[in-house]
Amino acid sequence: MESFDYYEILEINKTSDQETIKKAYRKMALKYHPDRNPEDKQAEEMFKKINEAYEVLSDNSKRQIYDRYGKEGLENNGFRGFSGRDLNDIFGDLGSIFESAFGSGFGFGSAGKKEAKIKFVPDYLYKLDISFKEAIFGCKKTIQTKYKSFCKECDGTGAKDGKIQTCPDCGGKGQVFMRQGFMTFAQTCSLCGGEGHVIKEKCSICHGEGFVFVEESFEVNIPEGMDDENRMRVIGKGNQLKNGSRGDLYIITFVEHDDYFVRDGSDVYIEVPVFFTSIPLGASVKIPSLRGELELNVPANSQDGSKFVFKGEGVKEVNHNAYGSLVAVIKIIYPKSLNEEQKELLLKLHNSFGYESEPHKNLFEECFERIKNWFKSEKLKTKKQ
Repeated sequence: MESFDYYEILEINKTSDQETIKKAYRKMALKYHPDRNPEDKQAEEMFKKINEAYEVLSDNSKRQIYDRYGKEGLENNGFRGFSGRDLNDIFGDLGSIFESAFGSGFGFGSAGKKEAKIKFVPDYLYKLDISFKEAIFGCKKTIQTKYKSFCKECDGTGAKDGKIQTCPDCGGKGQVFMRQGFMTFAQTCSLCGGEGHVIKEKCSICHGEGFVFVEESFEVNIPEGMDDENRMRVIGKGNQLKNGSRGDLYIITFVEHDDYFVRDGSDVYIEVPVFFTSIPLGASVKIPSLRGELELNVPANSQDGSKFVFKGEGVKEVNHNAYGSLVAVIKIIYPKSLNEEQKELLLKLHNSFGYESEPHKNLFEECFERIKNWFKSEKLKTKKQ
């Protein structure tokens, strides 16, 4: 296997938990997916590495072997990775990986010879960036995609005039066999990539791929309440198969952060700065909400970090009529510096509380007395000796 670090590929560290690993994989797989990077060999190789890394790190037993013995330990246990293999040959293997990270319905199928031979899968992913406002209130977005369609010129074979020939290395079986002692091993034919046939002359339209890209533009409704990595399905907007039918397009949304609101599911948090002089007196503060303005009554002597919940002022749940809450979090603000007049006023206020203004004296008076008694006891012992 090619030498590269699985943790570095997914941009995580060795202490990352499974949820972090899965989230990192989703991000990287979407970024380098072949459907989003057509004819980009570097992105294709990166995509293979990302999937190889996730297959190992998402499996606790494989991860333990890798952490202890590295890739050599994995190779000794029969794992050969994806790097260096043809992308069409590994798409069957990617089925279980994609399903574990994104859920079922992406059309990758199970790992098998039949699935390994297909030129492309009917369903594909589309990453859509939306603003915080668009996610909260919903919107209409114009989607511009390039879907795959079987090349009519070569009937999807990738060969000029559709003429292909049986692979001379495997004899059309898609596999070659090696014998070591009394054991025989089968592996995918490197010449034909498991297809069983080779192209003598590539199709001039699809350049041997067996498919062409078709540009398409259409409008979709983004429902109110969409969140990071939410998925929506657009039926019949995926890749076009040989029989003319089309798969589905799966839109994955990524939401921009807001300068004031922090979202947690259907709840929204906002930090409310309150000057320290308002804390002992209490205060009424007007704060922004997602849909206007609210009045926050801060009780006297509220603690830093106190939370005040406004029910129904949060985000609408997708496919439901329920709304989350707006949570206002108090942050006490102290002055960075004081002028002489301010210092004098504060000192006057401080002294006006008398004994109450020095609670440490009351708290530590008994403690100081006890420590003095310790030393007195030690001196008495020394004199007696």
